[in-house]
Amino acid sequence: MAPISIKTVLISESVDPRCRTILEENGIRVTEKQNMKKDELLAEIKDYDGLVVRSATKVTADVINAANNLRIIGRAGTGVDNVDVDAATRKGIIVMNTPSGNTISAAELTCALLMSLSRNVPQAAMSMKQGNWDRKKFMGAELYGKVLGIVGLGRIGKEVASRMQSFGMKTIGYDPITPPEVSASWGVEQMLLEQLWPQCDYITVHTPLMPSTVGLLNDETFAKCKKGVKVVNCARGGIIDEAALVRALESGQCGGAGLDVFVEEPPKNRSLVDHPNVISCPHLGASTKEAQARCGEDIALQIVDMVKGKNLVGAVNQGHCASDGTTDGVCRVEIVANGCSYKARGSVQGGVPVLLELNDSVFRQPVSLTGNLLFFKASASPQLLSSVAGLLVGEGVEIESFSAPSDRTGDLWYCVGVSSLLRDLGALKPLVKEAAQLTI
Repeated sequence: MAPISIKTVLISESVDPRCRTILEENGIRVTEKQNMKKDELLAEIKDYDGLVVRSATKVTADVINAANNLRIIGRAGTGVDNVDVDAATRKGIIVMNTPSGNTISAAELTCALLMSLSRNVPQAAMSMKQGNWDRKKFMGAELYGKVLGIVGLGRIGKEVASRMQSFGMKTIGYDPITPPEVSASWGVEQMLLEQLWPQCDYITVHTPLMPSTVGLLNDETFAKCKKGVKVVNCARGGIIDEAALVRALESGQCGGAGLDVFVEEPPKNRSLVDHPNVISCPHLGASTKEAQARCGEDIALQIVDMVKGKNLVGAVNQGHCASDGTTDGVCRVEIVANGCSYKARGSVQGGVPVLLELNDSVFRQPVSLTGNLLFFKASASPQLLSSVAGLLVGEGVEIESFSAPSDRTGDLWYCVGVSSLLRDLGALKPLVKEAAQLTI
Protein backbone atom coordinates (compact mmCIF):
# COMPACT_ATOMS: atom_id res chain seq x y z
CA MET A 1 0.00 0.00 0.00
CA ALA A 2 1.06 3.60 -0.51
CA PRO A 3 2.28 5.55 2.56
CA ILE A 4 -0.29 7.76 4.28
CA SER A 5 0.85 11.00 5.88
CA ILE A 6 0.11 11.14 9.62
CA LYS A 7 1.91 13.99 11.39
CA THR A 8 -0.29 14.64 14.43
CA VAL A 9 -2.27 12.28 16.66
CA LEU A 10 -4.72 13.04 19.46
CA ILE A 11 -5.02 10.43 22.24
CA SER A 12 -8.33 11.07 24.00
CA GLU A 13 -8.16 8.36 26.69
CA SER A 14 -5.65 6.71 28.98
CA VAL A 15 -3.54 4.27 26.98
CA ASP A 16 -0.24 2.60 27.74
CA PRO A 17 2.70 5.05 27.59
CA ARG A 18 4.34 2.88 24.92
CA CYS A 19 1.72 4.12 22.47
CA ARG A 20 2.93 7.71 22.69
CA THR A 21 6.59 6.67 22.78
CA ILE A 22 6.34 4.59 19.59
CA LEU A 23 4.48 7.31 17.71
CA GLU A 24 6.92 10.04 18.75
CA GLU A 25 9.94 7.87 17.94
CA ASN A 26 8.60 7.76 14.40
CA GLY A 27 8.22 11.52 14.05
CA ILE A 28 4.52 11.84 14.91
CA ARG A 29 3.51 14.66 17.26
CA VAL A 30 1.20 13.41 20.02
CA THR A 31 -1.26 15.30 22.21
CA GLU A 32 -3.01 13.60 25.13
CA LYS A 33 -6.28 15.07 26.39
CA GLN A 34 -8.57 12.89 28.48
CA ASN A 35 -12.14 13.16 29.74
CA MET A 36 -13.18 15.66 27.07
CA LYS A 37 -16.85 16.47 26.67
CA LYS A 38 -18.33 16.26 23.19
CA ASP A 39 -18.08 20.00 22.50
CA GLU A 40 -14.45 19.96 23.64
CA LEU A 41 -13.65 17.04 21.35
CA LEU A 42 -15.42 18.76 18.44
CA ALA A 43 -13.21 21.82 18.92
CA GLU A 44 -10.01 19.84 19.51
CA ILE A 45 -10.20 17.31 16.68
CA LYS A 46 -10.21 19.82 13.82
CA ASP A 47 -6.56 19.74 12.82
CA TYR A 48 -5.36 16.25 13.79
CA ASP A 49 -4.45 13.54 11.29
CA GLY A 50 -5.09 10.68 13.72
CA LEU A 51 -7.22 9.89 16.76
CA VAL A 52 -6.56 7.09 19.28
CA VAL A 53 -9.42 6.07 21.59
CA ARG A 54 -10.51 3.25 23.86
CA SER A 55 -14.22 2.63 24.50
CA ALA A 56 -15.35 5.78 26.33
CA THR A 57 -14.81 8.34 23.56
CA LYS A 58 -17.85 8.52 21.29
CA VAL A 59 -16.57 9.19 17.78
CA THR A 60 -19.89 10.22 16.25
CA ALA A 61 -20.58 11.52 12.76
CA ASP A 62 -20.46 15.05 14.20
CA VAL A 63 -16.94 14.46 15.50
CA ILE A 64 -15.83 12.90 12.21
CA ASN A 65 -17.29 15.75 10.16
CA ALA A 66 -15.61 18.32 12.42
CA ALA A 67 -12.20 16.85 11.62
CA ASN A 68 -10.59 18.60 8.67
CA ASN A 69 -7.53 16.36 8.32
CA LEU A 70 -8.47 13.10 10.04
CA ARG A 71 -7.22 10.02 8.20
CA ILE A 72 -7.10 7.34 10.88
CA ILE A 73 -9.14 6.42 13.96
CA GLY A 74 -7.29 3.88 16.07
CA ARG A 75 -9.24 1.88 18.65
CA ALA A 76 -6.90 0.50 21.32
CA GLY A 77 -9.09 -2.54 21.85
CA THR A 78 -11.51 -4.74 19.95
CA GLY A 79 -15.05 -3.32 19.70
CA VAL A 80 -15.72 -0.27 17.56
CA ASP A 81 -19.31 0.35 18.71
CA ASN A 82 -18.24 3.80 19.91
CA VAL A 83 -17.09 4.79 16.41
CA ASP A 84 -19.45 5.70 13.56
CA VAL A 85 -17.70 3.44 11.07
CA ASP A 86 -20.19 4.32 8.33
CA ALA A 87 -19.46 8.06 8.63
CA ALA A 88 -15.72 7.40 8.72
CA THR A 89 -15.87 5.20 5.64
CA ARG A 90 -17.79 7.82 3.69
CA LYS A 91 -15.04 10.36 4.44
CA GLY A 92 -12.27 7.95 3.50
CA ILE A 93 -11.08 7.66 7.11
CA ILE A 94 -9.58 4.32 8.11
CA VAL A 95 -10.88 2.78 11.33
CA MET A 96 -8.63 0.13 12.85
CA ASN A 97 -8.66 -1.89 16.05
CA THR A 98 -6.35 -4.25 17.93
CA PRO A 99 -8.41 -7.45 18.06
CA SER A 100 -5.82 -9.71 19.66
CA GLY A 101 -4.59 -7.38 22.40
CA ASN A 102 -7.22 -8.22 25.01
CA THR A 103 -7.96 -11.84 24.07
CA ILE A 104 -6.42 -13.47 27.15
CA SER A 105 -7.76 -10.87 29.57
CA ALA A 106 -11.33 -11.15 28.25
CA ALA A 107 -11.17 -14.95 28.29
CA GLU A 108 -9.85 -15.02 31.86
CA LEU A 109 -12.60 -12.67 33.09
CA THR A 110 -15.20 -14.88 31.40
CA CYS A 111 -13.81 -17.91 33.23
CA ALA A 112 -13.76 -15.99 36.51
CA LEU A 113 -17.45 -15.13 36.13
CA LEU A 114 -18.33 -18.72 35.24
CA MET A 115 -16.59 -19.95 38.37
CA SER A 116 -18.10 -17.20 40.52
CA LEU A 117 -21.59 -18.09 39.28
CA SER A 118 -21.08 -21.74 40.13
CA ARG A 119 -19.92 -21.04 43.71
CA ASN A 120 -21.56 -17.67 44.57
CA VAL A 121 -18.15 -16.20 45.41
CA PRO A 122 -18.99 -12.45 45.38
CA GLN A 123 -22.22 -12.96 47.33
CA ALA A 124 -20.48 -15.08 49.96
CA ALA A 125 -17.64 -12.57 50.29
CA MET A 126 -20.11 -9.70 50.78
CA SER A 127 -22.02 -11.71 53.38
CA MET A 128 -18.80 -12.33 55.31
CA LYS A 129 -17.98 -8.62 55.28
CA GLN A 130 -21.40 -8.01 56.84
CA GLY A 131 -20.49 -10.31 59.73
CA ASN A 132 -22.45 -13.38 58.58
CA TRP A 133 -21.42 -17.04 58.44
CA ASP A 134 -24.03 -18.67 56.21
CA ARG A 135 -22.76 -21.85 54.59
CA LYS A 136 -26.16 -23.22 53.57
CA LYS A 137 -27.26 -20.05 51.78
CA PHE A 138 -24.39 -20.20 49.30
CA MET A 139 -24.58 -23.84 48.25
CA GLY A 140 -22.97 -24.07 44.80
CA ALA A 141 -22.49 -26.59 42.03
CA GLU A 142 -19.45 -28.18 40.41
CA LEU A 143 -18.44 -27.21 36.90
CA TYR A 144 -17.17 -30.74 36.33
CA GLY A 145 -19.40 -32.59 33.89
CA LYS A 146 -21.51 -29.54 33.05
CA VAL A 147 -22.17 -28.35 29.50
CA LEU A 148 -20.84 -24.95 28.44
CA GLY A 149 -22.31 -23.39 25.30
CA ILE A 150 -19.96 -20.92 23.61
CA VAL A 151 -21.65 -18.64 21.07
CA GLY A 152 -18.85 -17.15 18.99
CA LEU A 153 -15.76 -19.29 18.44
CA GLY A 154 -13.17 -16.70 17.54
CA ARG A 155 -10.00 -15.93 19.50
CA ILE A 156 -11.72 -15.34 22.86
CA GLY A 157 -14.21 -18.18 22.52
CA LYS A 158 -11.37 -20.58 21.77
CA GLU A 159 -9.39 -19.48 24.83
CA VAL A 160 -12.45 -19.82 27.07
CA ALA A 161 -13.06 -23.33 25.75
CA SER A 162 -9.54 -24.55 26.47
CA ARG A 163 -9.60 -23.16 30.00
CA MET A 164 -13.02 -24.49 30.96
CA GLN A 165 -12.25 -27.91 29.50
CA SER A 166 -9.56 -28.17 32.19
CA PHE A 167 -12.41 -28.05 34.73
CA GLY A 168 -14.00 -31.06 33.05
CA MET A 169 -16.73 -29.13 31.25
CA LYS A 170 -18.14 -30.36 27.96
CA THR A 171 -17.87 -27.51 25.45
CA ILE A 172 -20.31 -27.08 22.58
CA GLY A 173 -20.67 -24.01 20.42
CA TYR A 174 -21.93 -22.10 17.44
CA ASP A 175 -20.11 -19.90 14.95
CA PRO A 176 -21.20 -19.13 11.38
CA ILE A 177 -17.63 -18.61 10.19
CA THR A 178 -15.30 -20.98 12.06
CA PRO A 179 -15.47 -24.38 10.30
CA PRO A 180 -16.76 -27.20 12.55
CA GLU A 181 -13.66 -29.28 11.92
CA VAL A 182 -11.48 -26.41 13.19
CA SER A 183 -13.40 -25.97 16.45
CA ALA A 184 -13.52 -29.76 16.85
CA SER A 185 -9.71 -29.79 16.83
CA TRP A 186 -9.78 -27.79 20.06
CA GLY A 187 -12.60 -29.72 21.65
CA VAL A 188 -15.74 -27.79 20.74
CA GLU A 189 -18.59 -29.55 18.97
CA GLN A 190 -20.50 -27.12 16.76
CA MET A 191 -24.24 -27.21 16.26
CA LEU A 192 -27.11 -24.91 15.34
CA LEU A 193 -28.37 -22.56 18.05
CA GLU A 194 -31.70 -24.38 18.16
CA GLN A 195 -29.79 -27.52 19.15
CA LEU A 196 -27.43 -25.72 21.52
CA TRP A 197 -29.87 -23.88 23.82
CA PRO A 198 -31.53 -26.94 25.44
CA GLN A 199 -28.23 -28.67 26.25
CA CYS A 200 -26.41 -25.93 28.14
CA ASP A 201 -25.90 -25.56 31.87
CA TYR A 202 -23.90 -22.39 31.16
CA ILE A 203 -23.85 -20.09 28.12
CA THR A 204 -21.21 -17.49 27.27
CA VAL A 205 -21.36 -15.14 24.27
CA HIS A 206 -18.34 -13.90 22.32
CA THR A 207 -19.74 -12.22 19.20
CA PRO A 208 -19.62 -8.67 17.88
CA LEU A 209 -22.75 -6.57 18.25
CA MET A 210 -24.51 -6.49 14.87
CA PRO A 211 -28.06 -6.89 13.60
CA SER A 212 -27.89 -10.68 13.73
CA THR A 213 -26.69 -10.73 17.37
CA VAL A 214 -28.78 -7.97 18.99
CA GLY A 215 -31.06 -9.70 21.50
CA LEU A 216 -29.63 -13.11 20.62
CA LEU A 217 -30.68 -14.32 24.06
CA ASN A 218 -34.28 -13.21 24.49
CA ASP A 219 -37.57 -14.48 25.90
CA GLU A 220 -37.88 -17.06 23.13
CA THR A 221 -34.37 -18.43 23.47
CA PHE A 222 -34.44 -18.46 27.28
CA ALA A 223 -37.61 -20.57 27.06
CA LYS A 224 -35.67 -23.15 25.04
CA CYS A 225 -32.89 -23.37 27.63
CA LYS A 226 -32.62 -25.64 30.65
CA LYS A 227 -34.36 -24.38 33.78
CA GLY A 228 -31.75 -22.49 35.79
CA VAL A 229 -29.25 -21.95 32.97
CA LYS A 230 -26.49 -19.47 33.85
CA VAL A 231 -25.24 -16.92 31.30
CA VAL A 232 -22.14 -14.76 30.91
CA ASN A 233 -21.60 -11.74 28.66
CA CYS A 234 -18.13 -10.24 28.43
CA ALA A 235 -18.61 -9.28 24.77
CA ARG A 236 -21.03 -6.41 24.08
CA GLY A 237 -24.10 -5.07 25.83
CA GLY A 238 -27.24 -5.83 23.85
CA ILE A 239 -26.38 -9.37 22.78
CA ILE A 240 -28.50 -10.48 25.73
CA ASP A 241 -31.90 -8.77 25.86
CA GLU A 242 -31.66 -7.14 29.29
CA ALA A 243 -35.42 -6.99 29.93
CA ALA A 244 -35.76 -10.65 28.94
CA LEU A 245 -32.87 -11.54 31.24
CA VAL A 246 -34.59 -9.85 34.19
CA ARG A 247 -37.76 -11.82 33.47
CA ALA A 248 -35.80 -15.08 33.20
CA LEU A 249 -34.03 -14.38 36.50
CA GLU A 250 -37.29 -13.58 38.27
CA SER A 251 -38.97 -16.74 36.99
CA GLY A 252 -35.97 -18.94 37.75
CA GLN A 253 -35.55 -19.89 34.09
CA CYS A 254 -32.13 -18.26 34.37
CA GLY A 255 -30.26 -19.19 37.53
CA GLY A 256 -27.67 -16.44 37.38
CA ALA A 257 -25.82 -14.03 35.11
CA GLY A 258 -22.28 -12.70 34.97
CA LEU A 259 -22.27 -9.37 33.13
CA ASP A 260 -19.28 -7.22 32.23
CA VAL A 261 -21.14 -5.18 29.59
CA PHE A 262 -24.47 -3.38 29.34
CA VAL A 263 -26.56 -1.64 26.69
CA GLU A 264 -26.02 1.63 28.54
CA GLU A 265 -22.73 2.13 30.36
CA PRO A 266 -22.86 2.88 33.18
CA PRO A 267 -26.40 1.44 33.42
CA LYS A 268 -29.00 3.84 34.79
CA ASN A 269 -31.53 1.02 35.10
CA ARG A 270 -30.30 -0.92 38.14
CA SER A 271 -32.63 -3.92 37.84
CA LEU A 272 -29.84 -6.23 36.69
CA VAL A 273 -26.98 -4.81 38.73
CA ASP A 274 -29.02 -4.99 41.93
CA HIS A 275 -30.40 -8.48 41.32
CA PRO A 276 -29.06 -10.98 43.89
CA ASN A 277 -28.29 -13.57 41.20
CA VAL A 278 -26.29 -11.20 39.00
CA ILE A 279 -22.53 -10.69 39.26
CA SER A 280 -21.66 -7.46 37.47
CA CYS A 281 -18.43 -5.68 36.55
CA PRO A 282 -17.89 -2.19 35.07
CA HIS A 283 -16.63 -3.40 31.66
CA LEU A 284 -13.33 -4.85 32.88
CA GLY A 285 -12.72 -7.31 30.03
CA ALA A 286 -9.61 -5.51 28.79
CA SER A 287 -8.70 -3.88 32.10
CA THR A 288 -5.42 -5.61 32.83
CA LYS A 289 -1.94 -4.14 32.66
CA GLU A 290 -0.95 -6.71 30.07
CA ALA A 291 -3.94 -6.13 27.77
CA GLN A 292 -3.57 -2.36 27.89
CA ALA A 293 0.14 -2.62 27.16
CA ARG A 294 -0.53 -4.85 24.15
CA CYS A 295 -3.39 -2.70 22.82
CA GLY A 296 -1.47 0.57 23.23
CA GLU A 297 1.62 -0.81 21.58
CA ASP A 298 -0.30 -2.60 18.81
CA ILE A 299 -2.31 0.44 17.72
CA ALA A 300 0.82 2.60 17.63
CA LEU A 301 2.73 0.05 15.54
CA GLN A 302 -0.23 -0.32 13.18
CA ILE A 303 -0.35 3.44 12.64
CA VAL A 304 3.41 3.57 12.04
CA ASP A 305 3.21 0.70 9.54
CA MET A 306 0.47 2.56 7.70
CA VAL A 307 2.56 5.74 7.59
CA LYS A 308 5.49 3.77 6.16
CA GLY A 309 3.28 2.00 3.64
CA LYS A 310 4.15 -1.44 5.04
CA ASN A 311 0.88 -3.02 6.15
CA LEU A 312 -2.69 -2.12 6.97
CA VAL A 313 -3.45 -4.38 9.93
CA GLY A 314 -6.70 -4.27 11.89
CA ALA A 315 -8.71 -2.13 9.44
CA VAL A 316 -12.42 -2.68 10.09
CA ASN A 317 -13.85 -0.56 7.31
CA GLN A 318 -12.44 0.54 3.99
CA GLY A 319 -8.88 -0.42 4.69
CA HIS A 320 -7.59 1.35 1.57
CA CYS A 321 -7.24 5.08 0.96
CA ALA A 322 -5.26 7.04 -1.55
CA SER A 323 -2.03 8.49 -0.20
CA ASP A 324 -3.46 11.99 -0.08
CA GLY A 325 -6.22 10.84 2.29
CA THR A 326 -9.08 11.26 -0.18
CA THR A 327 -11.46 8.61 -1.42
CA ASP A 328 -10.05 8.57 -4.96
CA GLY A 329 -9.45 4.83 -4.56
CA VAL A 330 -13.18 4.20 -4.22
CA CYS A 331 -15.37 3.64 -7.25
CA ARG A 332 -19.07 3.14 -7.81
CA VAL A 333 -20.31 0.46 -10.20
CA GLU A 334 -23.51 -1.22 -11.25
CA ILE A 335 -23.59 -5.01 -10.91
CA VAL A 336 -25.98 -7.24 -12.80
CA ALA A 337 -26.57 -10.66 -11.24
CA ASN A 338 -29.42 -13.12 -11.68
CA GLY A 339 -31.15 -10.65 -13.98
CA CYS A 340 -31.23 -7.82 -11.42
CA SER A 341 -29.20 -4.61 -11.16
CA TYR A 342 -27.42 -3.53 -7.96
CA LYS A 343 -25.53 -0.34 -7.09
CA ALA A 344 -22.20 -1.01 -5.40
CA ARG A 345 -19.24 0.92 -4.05
CA GLY A 346 -15.86 -0.73 -3.77
CA SER A 347 -12.11 -0.43 -3.74
CA VAL A 348 -8.96 -2.53 -3.96
CA GLN A 349 -6.90 -3.92 -1.08
CA GLY A 350 -3.59 -5.60 -1.82
CA GLY A 351 -4.70 -6.22 -5.39
CA VAL A 352 -7.98 -7.82 -4.28
CA PRO A 353 -11.25 -6.02 -5.11
CA VAL A 354 -13.45 -5.43 -2.09
CA LEU A 355 -17.07 -4.39 -1.70
CA LEU A 356 -17.79 -1.56 0.73
CA GLU A 357 -21.46 -0.83 0.07
CA LEU A 358 -24.37 -2.51 -1.71
CA ASN A 359 -27.62 -0.66 -2.39
CA ASP A 360 -26.96 1.80 0.49
CA SER A 361 -26.00 -0.95 2.98
CA VAL A 362 -22.46 -0.09 4.15
CA PHE A 363 -20.62 -3.22 5.31
CA ARG A 364 -18.91 -3.16 8.69
CA GLN A 365 -15.85 -4.78 7.11
CA PRO A 366 -14.76 -4.88 3.45
CA VAL A 367 -16.07 -7.91 1.55
CA SER A 368 -13.39 -9.64 -0.52
CA LEU A 369 -14.84 -10.23 -3.97
CA THR A 370 -13.45 -13.73 -4.41
CA GLY A 371 -14.98 -17.20 -4.45
CA ASN A 372 -18.68 -18.04 -4.17
CA LEU A 373 -20.72 -15.16 -2.77
CA LEU A 374 -24.36 -15.07 -1.73
CA PHE A 375 -25.99 -11.67 -1.21
CA PHE A 376 -29.39 -11.31 0.40
CA LYS A 377 -31.68 -8.58 1.69
CA ALA A 378 -33.58 -9.17 4.92
CA SER A 379 -34.90 -7.43 8.01
CA ALA A 380 -32.43 -7.27 10.90
CA SER A 381 -33.18 -10.06 13.36
CA PRO A 382 -31.25 -11.88 16.10
CA GLN A 383 -32.25 -15.21 14.55
CA LEU A 384 -31.46 -14.30 10.93
CA LEU A 385 -27.93 -15.68 10.72
CA SER A 386 -28.68 -18.96 12.48
CA SER A 387 -31.81 -19.45 10.35
CA VAL A 388 -29.94 -18.82 7.09
CA ALA A 389 -27.08 -21.07 8.22
CA GLY A 390 -29.51 -23.87 9.01
CA LEU A 391 -31.20 -23.54 5.63
CA LEU A 392 -27.86 -23.57 3.80
CA VAL A 393 -26.72 -26.67 5.68
CA GLY A 394 -29.92 -28.37 4.58
CA GLU A 395 -29.02 -27.51 0.99
CA GLY A 396 -25.51 -28.93 1.40
CA VAL A 397 -23.86 -25.49 1.48
CA GLU A 398 -21.40 -24.40 4.19
CA ILE A 399 -20.85 -20.79 5.31
CA GLU A 400 -17.21 -19.72 4.94
CA SER A 401 -17.59 -16.03 5.82
CA PHE A 402 -20.28 -13.59 6.86
CA SER A 403 -20.40 -9.81 6.34
CA ALA A 404 -23.01 -7.59 7.95
CA PRO A 405 -23.78 -3.89 7.45
CA SER A 406 -22.87 -1.31 10.07
CA ASP A 407 -26.51 -0.23 10.35
CA ARG A 408 -28.72 -2.34 12.62
CA THR A 409 -32.28 -1.48 11.63
CA GLY A 410 -34.63 -1.97 8.71
CA ASP A 411 -34.08 -4.01 5.55
CA LEU A 412 -30.36 -4.58 5.02
CA TRP A 413 -28.05 -6.37 2.62
CA TYR A 414 -25.77 -9.15 3.85
CA CYS A 415 -22.99 -11.08 2.13
CA VAL A 416 -22.12 -14.70 2.81
CA GLY A 417 -19.11 -16.54 1.44
CA VAL A 418 -20.29 -20.08 0.67
CA SER A 419 -18.69 -23.40 -0.25
CA SER A 420 -20.87 -23.62 -3.37
CA LEU A 421 -23.72 -21.74 -4.99
CA LEU A 422 -27.30 -22.67 -4.17
CA ARG A 423 -29.01 -24.76 -6.81
CA ASP A 424 -32.16 -22.70 -6.33
CA LEU A 425 -32.27 -19.24 -4.73
CA GLY A 426 -35.96 -19.85 -4.12
CA ALA A 427 -34.96 -21.92 -1.09
CA LEU A 428 -34.20 -18.63 0.68
CA LYS A 429 -37.65 -17.12 0.08
CA PRO A 430 -39.02 -17.89 3.58
CA LEU A 431 -36.17 -15.90 5.15
CA VAL A 432 -35.12 -13.11 2.78
CA LYS A 433 -36.74 -10.51 0.56
CA GLU A 434 -34.22 -10.58 -2.27
CA ALA A 435 -31.11 -12.60 -3.10
CA ALA A 436 -28.36 -12.95 -5.67
CA GLN A 437 -25.27 -15.13 -5.99
CA LEU A 438 -22.18 -15.25 -8.16
CA THR A 439 -18.73 -16.78 -8.42
CA ILE A 440 -15.72 -14.49 -8.80
